[in-house]
Amino acid sequence: MKSICLIEDEESLSDLIKMNLELEGFSVETIQHGTEAFLQASNMEKFSLVILDVMLPEVSGLTICKEIRKYSKVPILFLSAKGTTQDRILGLKSGANDYLPKPFDLEELLLRVQILIDGVENQQEQISSIIIGDFEIDFTTFIVKNKLSGFKSELAKREIEFLKLFHSKENIVVSREEILDALWKDDQFPTSRTIDNYILAFRKIFEKDPKNPVHFHSVRGIGYKFVS
Repeated sequence: MKSICLIEDEESLSDLIKMNLELEGFSVETIQHGTEAFLQASNMEKFSLVILDVMLPEVSGLTICKEIRKYSKVPILFLSAKGTTQDRILGLKSGANDYLPKPFDLEELLLRVQILIDGVENQQEQISSIIIGDFEIDFTTFIVKNKLSGFKSELAKREIEFLKLFHSKENIVVSREEILDALWKDDQFPTSRTIDNYILAFRKIFEKDPKNPVHFHSVRGIGYKFVS
C-alpha cells in the first residue's frame, strides 16, 4: 500500500482529503502544524508522496519543502490559497513537483497524486543497470558481473527488486516496514529474518569483507542504508 503524508492545518479539509485518498487505496498520515512537519522533514523519504499546504502555522510550507529536499527526493504536491503565477513559480523553485491552487476539485487532486506516484515508479523501472563497487548489475537480464574478473552470475527477481529499491533511496535509511510495503505489498509478508537473509546474501556478493560492509549497512532498530 502506497503511503502519503498530508500536511494541512485546516482540519475539515485535511479529513476530506484523507478520506478520499484512503478510498483510493492509499495509507495517509496527517500533520497539522508547521513545526512538527519541519522536524519530521528527514523522515519523509518513507512516503510515496507529500501533500503540503503552503500557509501553515509556525513554519511555512515553502520552508518545510526546502528542508525535505535536504534529505529526500520524495514527490511534493503543494496546496495553496495563493494561486498566482508568481506563487506557483516560488513553490516549484522551493523544490515541489506540482502546485494546486485552492479551491480545487477532488478528482483533479487525486489525478495529480496518481500521476506523481506513477512518475516515480516509471523512472525507477527505466533504470537498466547500476554499479556497486566492482560489480555491474543489469536489471534487464538479472546478470551481475565483476568488472575486474569478468565473472558473471544471475540474481533472482526479488533480489533485483531489492537493489532497485535501495538504488532509488541511496544514502537514506530504509525501514523494514518500507521494504515490506514496496516489495511484498499485500502478499504474504516475510519475517524480519527473511529480509536479513537477503542483506547477508548481498554482502557475500558485493562486499570485499562481509563483516565490515561498505555498501549494505544495518541501522539498528530501523532497517538498512545502501551506498553504491
